[in-house]
Amino acid sequence: MSKDRAYRSPAGISGGVLVLALALWLGIDALVTGEGDTRWKALAALVFLVPLVAAYTVRPAVFANDDRMRVRNPFRVIVLPWAQVESFRSAYSNEVFTEGGDKFQLWSVPVSLRGRKKAARQEDRRLAGGTGGRRRGSVLGGVGQFGSRGGGAGASAVEGEGPVRAEADKVMDELRELWEARKAAEGSQGGVTVRWAYEIVVPVVAGAVALGVLFGVG
Repeated sequence: MSKDRAYRSPAGISGGVLVLALALWLGIDALVTGEGDTRWKALAALVFLVPLVAAYTVRPAVFANDDRMRVRNPFRVIVLPWAQVESFRSAYSNEVFTEGGDKFQLWSVPVSLRGRKKAARQEDRRLAGGTGGRRRGSVLGGVGQFGSRGGGAGASAVEGEGPVRAEADKVMDELRELWEARKAAEGSQGGVTVRWAYEIVVPVVAGAVALGVLFGVG
């Protein structure tokens, strides 16, 4: 089995670490200096918030190799052999659809509309620059539109770079290419498995129940 490629959101991880640091700082301070039931409320809040924040920021990841894709979402882990993938969709979120009709969101590959607009502006500038380059080439030496394919000395470096894409869209392109190349392979067969992340669910539920009891009694 080939080594996994890992896809995570650096912005999500960075934001999650900052929120976790703030929550721990405030919670520990309340545990040390609090009085009465304040300490118990602070403890319950930490049990509830820390795994919840980690689940939505630090935990999400997508791992892909030649045989399958493993999606680690906030509360579930989904293993998808490439043969079970029906399609990918990128709109306001990035999603994968299975042959059985199930849909799973790729939390670690968030869509950035701002990033797409920025990539579109860069692509417009690239095309404008490439058009100008082709006009100059046709006058000087007849370098045509397909000069970069032939590898000639007159090929435009801008044309060879390909279209500008947002980072999340590049990730989805890589996943689609890997799926299309490997979906018929023998090692890519098998069924979809979904496992709940009880290490996240249990403390979140326990913390929420404890908070409800403490505030209800208090």
